[in-house]
Amino acid sequence: MGEPFDPSAVLAGRPPGRVRVGFIVGTAVTATCAIVALGIDATQSFAMGAGPAPFAIALPLALLPVPLLIVLVLWMDRLEPEPRGNLAFAFGWGAGIAALAALIINTADLEYVTMPALGASTGEYVAATFGAPVVEETLKGLVLIGLLWRRRPELDGPTDGVIYAAMVGLGFAMIENVGYYINALVTPERGGIALLGYTFVLRGLLSPLLHPIFTSMTGLGVAYAANRKHGGKWAVALGLLAAMILHGTWNGLSLFGTAGLVVGYLIMAGVLVGLIGILVADRRRVVGRIERYLPGYERTGLVTEDDIAMLASLPARRAARGWARGAGGLPAAAAMSDYQLAATELALARAKADRGVLDFNEFAAREHSLLSLMAVARHAFTARIPGGSELTPAPWAGSASVFTHGISSE
Repeated sequence: MGEPFDPSAVLAGRPPGRVRVGFIVGTAVTATCAIVALGIDATQSFAMGAGPAPFAIALPLALLPVPLLIVLVLWMDRLEPEPRGNLAFAFGWGAGIAALAALIINTADLEYVTMPALGASTGEYVAATFGAPVVEETLKGLVLIGLLWRRRPELDGPTDGVIYAAMVGLGFAMIENVGYYINALVTPERGGIALLGYTFVLRGLLSPLLHPIFTSMTGLGVAYAANRKHGGKWAVALGLLAAMILHGTWNGLSLFGTAGLVVGYLIMAGVLVGLIGILVADRRRVVGRIERYLPGYERTGLVTEDDIAMLASLPARRAARGWARGAGGLPAAAAMSDYQLAATELALARAKADRGVLDFNEFAAREHSLLSLMAVARHAFTARIPGGSELTPAPWAGSASVFTHGISSE
């Protein structure tokens, strides 16, 4: 008896019916590292004689903005969503392996290298401006390089690189902030609730996207390399270097008080605007791929002109899922989502094949699996149409054209 049909496996390009052992082990390791990092932070308050209270206050504060920020990242990833398991692992890597290793290496560098050689004040400045950015961006970037090595097909363009980088950065910042909040409470000469409030506003409210912004530079380099048949390694190195420079610039400026922070915020705001521009342009690129390549599959009966209009618009996609939910409940809505994502992946795979990034055999296998998923999904939601069939346009399709190109207005 064959494996049951597994839409999530088709979309992720993995064997059906089983979770990768490496994913399970990796998740366990990242979770363990995050717990150890939090344990090290907790010992800081005990070492200062403050007991568990600072940790008990710092942890909820660090967690507070994270759900909203993750929702924001997922909102940016609506057109061609990445596998949730991969995103969760990226977040865990940042919160676990990267955060723990950075904590150990940065502390050792500060205590045994820079401060003994340069003195307390200069040593702290040099470590924060030149040491920590190299260590932290390298550690965060390793998971992105791992994706390039092991899960290259998942990286379809700049948006994917930014999304994965953002998840890594959010996980890292969450654990790092616990340490900062504890330090604000337990530092005798300047600690207290007032400093904690200032630190929370600065790190939790005004600059929660700093680490995602830094690491997005590496993500862009990795995504560029993933979409080139040959070469591209230079883009990974350049992206990593840009991440280190941005990180070091922020750290260096933040030590100059209010004026430094203002300049730092202006620089990061400019970079953020640039990233948003890249995401918007990449969304248009994906829509262009849909409109260019999917008409060639109309002869299969799995996609029509109205379907393509729907697939090229986020509002129309949402309307289609709403129709499916109303007609057949959550199973039909899930089938519609599978259809939308499979069709999008098909267009992107065809574009990669045209550029030689996917060879003929790889593309043929990918094309077959995605068309099979589209057939299963289309049957699931068209069966809800009275007197309909797989060749019958769903009721939402006739009005989908009003949303064509509406994606650009979202």
